[in-house]
Amino acid sequence: MKLQDLLKNIDITEIKGESNVDAAGVYTDSRKATSGSAFIALRGVQVDGHQYINNALDLGAKIIIHEETIDTSKEGITYVKVKDGADAAGKIAAHWYGDPSKKLKLVGVTGTNGKTTTATLLYEMFRKLGYKAGLLSTVANYVDGTVFHATHTTPDPISLNEMLKKMVDAGCEYAFMEVSSHAIHQKRISGLKFEGGIFTNITQDHLDYHKTMAEYLKAKKMFFDNLPATAFALTNIDDKNGLVMLQNTEAKKYTYSVNTLADFKARIIEKHFDGTAVEINGKELQVQFVGVFNVYNLLAVYGATMLLGQSQEEALLILSTLKPVSGRFETIRSPQDFTAIVDYAHTPDALTNVLEAIHEVLDGNGRVITVVGCGGNRDKTKRPIMAREAVRLSDQVILTSDNPRYEEPQAIINDMADGLNSEQMKKTLLIVEREQAIKTACMLAKTGDVILIAGKGHEDYQDVKGVKHHFDDREIVRNIFGE
Repeated sequence: MKLQDLLKNIDITEIKGESNVDAAGVYTDSRKATSGSAFIALRGVQVDGHQYINNALDLGAKIIIHEETIDTSKEGITYVKVKDGADAAGKIAAHWYGDPSKKLKLVGVTGTNGKTTTATLLYEMFRKLGYKAGLLSTVANYVDGTVFHATHTTPDPISLNEMLKKMVDAGCEYAFMEVSSHAIHQKRISGLKFEGGIFTNITQDHLDYHKTMAEYLKAKKMFFDNLPATAFALTNIDDKNGLVMLQNTEAKKYTYSVNTLADFKARIIEKHFDGTAVEINGKELQVQFVGVFNVYNLLAVYGATMLLGQSQEEALLILSTLKPVSGRFETIRSPQDFTAIVDYAHTPDALTNVLEAIHEVLDGNGRVITVVGCGGNRDKTKRPIMAREAVRLSDQVILTSDNPRYEEPQAIINDMADGLNSEQMKKTLLIVEREQAIKTACMLAKTGDVILIAGKGHEDYQDVKGVKHHFDDREIVRNIFGE
């Protein structure tokens, strides 16, 4: 592809060298550069791509796209200085793959909790409606029915556009994706055309990256600020920041709610561990999901489906057949007649939502035993809050290891326990080994009790010192239950 085509709609400061050249490839990782390719030097969170320009040149790159000033230049190389490297990378990646998002109806889902469930259920909804569809999520990426391993909630711009092109090539009409705050802030989604955006909620998370809740909120809002007038913006009006997301968007504005009037409104009729009876916009149905938080997710799915022009009757019928996403409120029954629930909840609000959903169904009949940890090298401020919420809403709590990464598991657990007073510590156990913690919870459980195993959900590994060891909460529970 000609360089001038790659540089469409990009704010260029200066070009040195031949501009009418062909790029044989586009890379942001210098190690992947090939002969005749373009290397985009990005300033990352941990490394600066400008330091690896010579590496890319050694591998044959002929075009260097950079944001910072480069003192030296080599003959035969084209240097393009841009105002915003991250924005340029997104747009260049989109151009390289033929602007695939313009050939799809792409819907992005952002928020602290519910992104995976909402995006995945939309993907499943549209496939059941008879369309070919794609999904980009934390759990996995799908091109129609073909699964691809997911490494990030939202991939880097080159991987992202490559996956969208696969969807176009496979004949997909729709694509649904989780849009993380990191991806918005790092402009990984620059160059993408969205048909719509959904806001689920916002609570404390990722403060290790954003530093303050104001900055975290600003990152989420940026997604809606950049939606075109042709798109829809669907927000959870029951979240205190729901309307903030719509303040500056040019997109058509819509709301969903459980508590107040909205374009898409739900009322909960009855709750039990096998599902919930709900009324959505005046129509009653039974869904296979538990908890108010899941009703919000289903409302977002229904609302987006309507805004994409589908039939209400078909949508509600399919909604009643959809099942929870892997590792999200996944229920496993024991031979001793107690229940284990495995859930990805890894933020204070998500943990509270799941525990409250359990209590809503138990209604005082049975105890709640919670096994929970916190990830290493992540927001430390939420650790004591997670412990306090677990203790407040449980009869017994076991603090354990999650993904310690490069931290010591005991130190993370100690950070959690620091949030508890002496009275709260009386119903709290500290067990570093996660498998032992789960076994202990199962030993303590009696008929009618519920064990919540929180934090890892769908993950089938434990990240320790940079190595991912096989570990699956669901597998551990089923082995204990003799399944």
